[in-house]
Amino acid sequence: MIKLPQLRLAAAALALAAWFPLHANAGLLDDDEARRAILDLRAKVEALARDVNARIDTKADKSATLDMLNQHEQTMQEIARLRGQIEVLANQIAVSQKNQKDLYADLDARMRKLEPRQEVIDGQAAQVLPSEKSAYDAAMELFKGGDYKGAASALQGFVRQYPESAYAANAQYWLGNAYYAQRDYKNAIAAQEAVVANYGTSAKAPDAMLNIASSYTEMKDAKNAKKTLQALLKKFPDSAAGQTAKDRLAALK
Repeated sequence: MIKLPQLRLAAAALALAAWFPLHANAGLLDDDEARRAILDLRAKVEALARDVNARIDTKADKSATLDMLNQHEQTMQEIARLRGQIEVLANQIAVSQKNQKDLYADLDARMRKLEPRQEVIDGQAAQVLPSEKSAYDAAMELFKGGDYKGAASALQGFVRQYPESAYAANAQYWLGNAYYAQRDYKNAIAAQEAVVANYGTSAKAPDAMLNIASSYTEMKDAKNAKKTLQALLKKFPDSAAGQTAKDRLAALK
């Protein structure tokens, strides 16, 4: 496209080209006629130049407008493309944040399952893992439901898995009771003796000794039954089991 200054120079050149022939022929005309002819020609050239410039300016404006419209369209397309990318990224961020929240919630839940909780067992506060309590409660549900064989298996497994648990003494004690309920007195005695030997300071120790005496009685072994009751009375004289032992010994005389 021809630039505006170049076209204006062309118009000026046209005016000069028209003026030179008149100037050369000025000698053939008188001064007044020559002046009028030059002025007339100059006026025509200037009008033509103005017309050409106007056309050039109009075309230049249209071209500039078209260029601006094209640039605007390209800019809007780029903005639309960037907005699309922003929406995609925003969605990805939202999904990522949700996944992180879900992960943290799941992790927190898992951690809570691993954190010990305070429980009161036989009047004593103790720290117990949720898994311990869950296993112990499940075994006791079997016992309460009358499934003594299943309870014995579950309680035995609990003691093996959690020998240091605050529930271990109770689990061992109820294991002995589960055997007793099945009339398996030998295993009942062995289980209760483990309570006394391994958990002697437990609140269940006096009751374990009383149950040992009961198992001997069921086996018609009065000698060992009496011996166990005497040991219980001597070791735990102030316990409820000790008082029961005292009453039983009095009945045996």
